[in-house]
Amino acid sequence: MATTDRPNLLLFMPDQLRADSVGAFGNPVVQTPHIDALAARGTIFPNAYGQHTVCSQSRVSMFTGWYPHVAGHRTLTHLLQPHEPNVFRTLRNGGYHVAFAGARGDMMGRGAAEASTDRNGWTRPPRRRDLSFFRGSAFPEDHKWFYAFYDGLIENEPFDLDEATVQTAIDWITDGMPEPWCLLVPLIYPHPPFAVHEPWFSMHDRANVPVPIPPTFDGKPRFYRAIHDRYGLGRLDEDDWRELVATYYGMVSRVDAQLGAVVDAVARAGADESTVSMFFTDHGEYLGDYGLIEKWMSGLDDCLTRNPLIIADPRAPHGQRHESFVEMVDLTATLEDYAGVDRSYTHMGKSLLPVLSDASDVHRDAAFSEGGFVMEEEHLLESGSEGHYRHKQELQHEDTSLAGRAISVRTAEWTYVERLYEGPELYDRAADPGETTNLAGDPEHADMCGELKGRVFRWLFETSDVIPWEQDARMDRSLFAQMTD
Repeated sequence: MATTDRPNLLLFMPDQLRADSVGAFGNPVVQTPHIDALAARGTIFPNAYGQHTVCSQSRVSMFTGWYPHVAGHRTLTHLLQPHEPNVFRTLRNGGYHVAFAGARGDMMGRGAAEASTDRNGWTRPPRRRDLSFFRGSAFPEDHKWFYAFYDGLIENEPFDLDEATVQTAIDWITDGMPEPWCLLVPLIYPHPPFAVHEPWFSMHDRANVPVPIPPTFDGKPRFYRAIHDRYGLGRLDEDDWRELVATYYGMVSRVDAQLGAVVDAVARAGADESTVSMFFTDHGEYLGDYGLIEKWMSGLDDCLTRNPLIIADPRAPHGQRHESFVEMVDLTATLEDYAGVDRSYTHMGKSLLPVLSDASDVHRDAAFSEGGFVMEEEHLLESGSEGHYRHKQELQHEDTSLAGRAISVRTAEWTYVERLYEGPELYDRAADPGETTNLAGDPEHADMCGELKGRVFRWLFETSDVIPWEQDARMDRSLFAQMTD
């Protein structure tokens, strides 16, 4: 059994899961009993924000404690290298047994995973035919559903990447890992294509699910209209969007059941009182909001950036809500704190352990997110995909300014977005929680825009880079031996 001051750490991380698609975060329709139960015995963070809205960039950020701009981890294929620090290597060096279930290849480059983990992969590999990228789309490319990333009902129960990952995690927990352990369980769901088998597909009444925020283009960045028009999303009516949302909710409910299975395995192993469980994602999903689908690398909307973070510590108060801002880079510092290891490199994370003891404490008064590229980086962007992602990649290369660099700052009252190639955005978070009305051009709000732009500048100034803690000799001392008097 792990010692009480060095608990086991279970990190359960689905992909592309909106915070408002979880019951514990206020959704009255979606069925997430296991996530809600975890929240009831832990702390939820309704104002936790990710630092990027694309998979690799977000994951690298949260597990290094670095903002994406610190070391150039701003593209989908610029992963952590063996020489770069990360919290898993810190934990491993500090005596933790570190395990990655599955084969998510979107965080660590070659050699980095081996340097940071004690085990990874599967005990039971998935079936090739059950993987979405081998299964192919259920609809032809000219169908309205194709570029809405919708496939619908999967006829047979699949043993796919997620099921293999969850079963691997359960096998490792059941067989016993050296304690204290840190186990990452990264899933694909509810990442599109939107498809799921029964009973999940029919679990949510289409008439009860919410209709997305209508198409909104005035005062918005140009990529909104470019995506909406290029993908032909105007062909979807209200019933279509309800169908898509209900299918997504079914995918979320499947994730919920898989979380329950892993948590049950921890309890059966007798480790529930010595295990801190964390539930979170990498980023959200448009899901029809603003007439958009999927995500965009410079999209910084609340539906993409807000994270459904839950931490359940058996030693901390249960059923708490921490209302002040949290950034996902704070995971690195929190995991270091739980492991009792000293920080070994400079990062921007701030431990959440104090607010787990007293949820009324203020953690941060603002949250920052970023994304996008400069025009000169066009040749570094991903390309060559066919199918669902073809238009997304073509748009980036045809007009890279559509994916231009952008930074957002959220305070209790305002959201401000600074864009390199387009005008800024300002939203009143209380009066306009959907962030549909851009107030940046209103002279009445010019001072607020200036103040928040100053915060963005200061944030960049303070976090522009890090100094390595390993010092290099400034001179080869052996040369002194060659000198004569």
